Amino acid sequence: MSELWHVSEDPAIEVFHPQRNELHALDEPLVWAVDTHYQWLYWFPRDCPRACFEASDATTDEDVDRWLDGDRMRRVAVIETGRLEHFRSARVFAYRLPPETFEPWDKFFVSHETVVPLELVELGDLVARHADAGNELRIAPSLYPLWDDVIESTLDFSGIRLRNAVR
Repeated sequence: MSELWHVSEDPAIEVFHPQRNELHALDEPLVWAVDTHYQWLYWFPRDCPRACFEASDATTDEDVDRWLDGDRMRRVAVIETGRLEHFRSARVFAYRLPPETFEPWDKFFVSHETVVPLELVELGDLVARHADAGNELRIAPSLYPLWDDVIESTLDFSGIRLRNAVR
């Protein structure tokens, strides 16, 4: 298992206690984490809606050409125009978590136990962080026209905080 992370705008979390999250299918108190591969999905302010996608082994060559400009390694994150200023000014932190009590669930890892973080890393300039990782960052007036097409593709996709997106 690679390193596990929890990303937050709060720089002062000393302990993660399991909590219920009504937006997920697992209706029990949990601590949530992502591994290093999916951490980039959280290099955003918490409430910022975003549509993120990349190729998987199952992604067709046609979708790679259409969505990723022919580059299977490209990762794309799209945010809305109205969120750009907050995105640029936000302070976001990544907490590295001990993996022992976590189990995989979809693209995430969950723990039923209280977790004490091992390390706190300030992510810094989020635009630069995406650029340095080779991610393409797009700005759109609304996520939904794009999102409706992405979810019909063979891409590996993640839509986070879409309830906050412009309709």
